[in-house]
Amino acid sequence: MARKIPHAARPIVYLLGISVAWLLLPVVFKSFARTGFYEFQAPVWLTAAGLKNVSQSLGLMAHSKEELYEAGRDLARLNSAYELKLQEIDSLRKELSRMEKILVLPPAPRFDYKIARVVRRDQSSWWQQMVIQKGRWHGIPEGAAVVYSGGVVGRVSEVHTYTSVIELVTSPNFRMAAQFDNDERPVTYQGAVNLPFTNPRGRVMNVPPDVVLTASAPRRLASSRLGGVFPDGLTIGWVNRLTTSPDGLFQSGQPRLNKELLSLREVAVLVPIKAVGDR
Repeated sequence: MARKIPHAARPIVYLLGISVAWLLLPVVFKSFARTGFYEFQAPVWLTAAGLKNVSQSLGLMAHSKEELYEAGRDLARLNSAYELKLQEIDSLRKELSRMEKILVLPPAPRFDYKIARVVRRDQSSWWQQMVIQKGRWHGIPEGAAVVYSGGVVGRVSEVHTYTSVIELVTSPNFRMAAQFDNDERPVTYQGAVNLPFTNPRGRVMNVPPDVVLTASAPRRLASSRLGGVFPDGLTIGWVNRLTTSPDGLFQSGQPRLNKELLSLREVAVLVPIKAVGDR
């Protein structure tokens, strides 16, 4: 006679049975089930983010007219400063285009900036991700660079209908080409294991041995277009100390990243603009 499973052990037996059945399922079915479950959750996240935006708007209505006037005045000043910056950037682009034609250089990559709201964060010790409120429907491609006013945010790892998953620059799975200020030699940046309630950090590797850094004079680590995704010059972090590897060929260190990465509300996705003649 078959022995009956004790009542207390039934949940464990059921869980093991489900786990074994899931492992035996085809990979195609697993991928379809995961995508479907994600698309089912996405409207909940978008609704929660919309309600949060409404509550913030209602909170702004509580401010006095004088405060709103002052905020509008400060915003007008910022807009004027940004207009001057845009004119300067346009002039620099024309000069760059002229130099490229003279030197017969390939044109620098151009991007279309798509602004997106952050609707969810998933930050653990082993992966650092966020979900944004734009996806395939809005023209977001997989693998695109994601930035903010302070520099690099991460890379688009998954694209769904109305949302996208961003692999943050702090994630151990994130890796990119980088360079120090005033030094065009490429180095490698990779995310690191970030513990909860700690400042974000990463790791820079393959640094030439002649690069010297001190705590009083840290150097900015920026993106390099050699990686094929990010343009040159976007801030990753600041490095003030390097350690020589046992073989003495290279150095490594831990860049200090911006704390704003943990509380971003909006980001920009860099969608490459194809040049004329590209297919």
